[in-house]
Amino acid sequence: MLTMYSEIKIFSGNANIDLANKVCEELGLPLGDAEVSNFSDGEVSMYIKESVRGADVFVIQPTCRPVNDNLMELLIFIDALKRASAGRINAVIPYYGYARQDRKTRARDPITSKLVADMITAAGADRVITIDLHAGQIQGYFDMPVDQLLGGPILAKYIAPYVGANSIVVSPDVGGVLRARNFATMLDLPLAIIEKRRQKANVSEVMNVVGDIKGKDVILVDDIVDTAGSLTKAAKVLKDFGAEKVFACSTHGVLSGPAIERIKNSVIEKLVITDTIPLTDEMKIDKISVVSVAPLIAEAIKRITENRSVSRLFE
Repeated sequence: MLTMYSEIKIFSGNANIDLANKVCEELGLPLGDAEVSNFSDGEVSMYIKESVRGADVFVIQPTCRPVNDNLMELLIFIDALKRASAGRINAVIPYYGYARQDRKTRARDPITSKLVADMITAAGADRVITIDLHAGQIQGYFDMPVDQLLGGPILAKYIAPYVGANSIVVSPDVGGVLRARNFATMLDLPLAIIEKRRQKANVSEVMNVVGDIKGKDVILVDDIVDTAGSLTKAAKVLKDFGAEKVFACSTHGVLSGPAIERIKNSVIEKLVITDTIPLTDEMKIDKISVVSVAPLIAEAIKRITENRSVSRLFE
């Protein structure tokens, strides 16, 4: 039996209002009226200025920098909607923070991805919509429907004019092979892999390249660019192994610490990212191009509200 909701409402926290506005433009809906601010001690203050009773509500809030502030905003927003008798609460989290802490790699490590999932569940969300989780098993951390959208097709469409018959897709590590293989299939290109050993967080040592890249234009594909150390080092090694040009595609441009300076000084011709995470003015450099995921999120929202398949978007 299908549940009928009174109307569809889109809200946004402070994490990425530009993306929320683009989604609303795609849907032809206004952005919901809510005030999200802070008390003088930093606590989040939330006030929803319109009725949401019985509505199918979507809250767009990536948990990007500042991660903990944006996560708390999301949790409090969900709680406010639940207490205001929203019909269904859909947490749209384009970038899921803490996704890299998805398993125990050492004794006494936390599994913070699961903790965050538990908090979102406890707050009262009924569904999660996200894009390119760092680890697929995170979907299983939720006791609710999770729709994982794919940024690869959007990035592949953008980068297609830059590639030709002499191009090859490269995975920056063994863990990203499936992602890179799917990307290579979209562009009908061969695949190579970089073998590396990570010494500690945000530091990696590239060891070898598996595949023939000599004289070819290569496209590095990953889900997250954080400090850009791994990415820029991989690009240099590819050039050392004979690559002609190096492009890079990544769904989530975290770009923390020295990332921008590293990209500026790297051999990378162009880095293509999406707008799951907003860029500051300092991050907007010529080497970085941004493609919007707003049409993808808007189409997913349409399909969810109409009880149509979301996975069909990627078949």
